[in-house]
Amino acid sequence: MAEEVKLFGAWGSPYSRRIELALKLKGLQFEYIEENLYNKSPALLKYNPVHKKVPVLVHNGKPVAESLVILEYIDETWKHNPFLPTDPYEKAKARFWARFIDEKFWPAAKKAMASRGREREEAIEEAQQHLKTLESELKEKKIFGRESLGFVDIAAHLLFWLVVAQEAFGVEILTEEKFPAVHELYQRLADEAVFKECMPPKEQLIAYLKVRLGAWTASK
Repeated sequence: MAEEVKLFGAWGSPYSRRIELALKLKGLQFEYIEENLYNKSPALLKYNPVHKKVPVLVHNGKPVAESLVILEYIDETWKHNPFLPTDPYEKAKARFWARFIDEKFWPAAKKAMASRGREREEAIEEAQQHLKTLESELKEKKIFGRESLGFVDIAAHLLFWLVVAQEAFGVEILTEEKFPAVHELYQRLADEAVFKECMPPKEQLIAYLKVRLGAWTASK
C-alpha cells in the first residue's frame, strides 16, 4: 500500500517551507494543503489541537506537529539522505544549533522588524549578538560542516526570510561585512535549486511580512 503523506502549511510560513524543503530533499511525494491562518480549517485544528499552527505533517493518518520535531520524524522514518549525523554527540549539537536559531535568533530578528525606536535598536543588537555566536561556530567549523545538506542547514532556511524582511522593513541585521561566514552560508544555501524552490516570490513575501509582523506587533 502506498504511503500517504500530507503537509498542512501556509505559503508565507518559514516553518512550513522548511518542511517542504525537507520532503523534497528526501525525494518524497506528498500532498500539500494550504491553510488560511486567519480562518483555520477543521482538519488543521483536529490534527494540531494544542498549538493550532502550521506546519503539520500527516503520515498515514498520524499527525506530527512543530517543524523541528517534524524534521526529526522525517529523518527517522525515511533513512536515505540523512539530515542528522549518526554520532550521538554530533546529533545533539545539530539539535542544539537548530533550536538556537529558532528560539534565540529568530525571535530577536522578528522583534527588530516589527518594532520601532529604542526597542528596535535593542532587538537588532540582540539579533546581531546571536549572529556573532553563529559566526564563531561557523569559523571554527563546529557546525554546518557536512558535505550534504543537514538538519542545521534546513533550520537556517530562516536566513532567506531575514534577508527579505531586512529589505521590507529597512533594517540591517545580517551583512556580509559584519558576518562573512553566516552570509557565506546564506549564499551557499541560496545557490541550491531546492532551496530556491521553497522560497515564495520576493515581492509577494515582502507584502505578506508587513501584514504578519504588523499584526504581531499590534498583539503584543
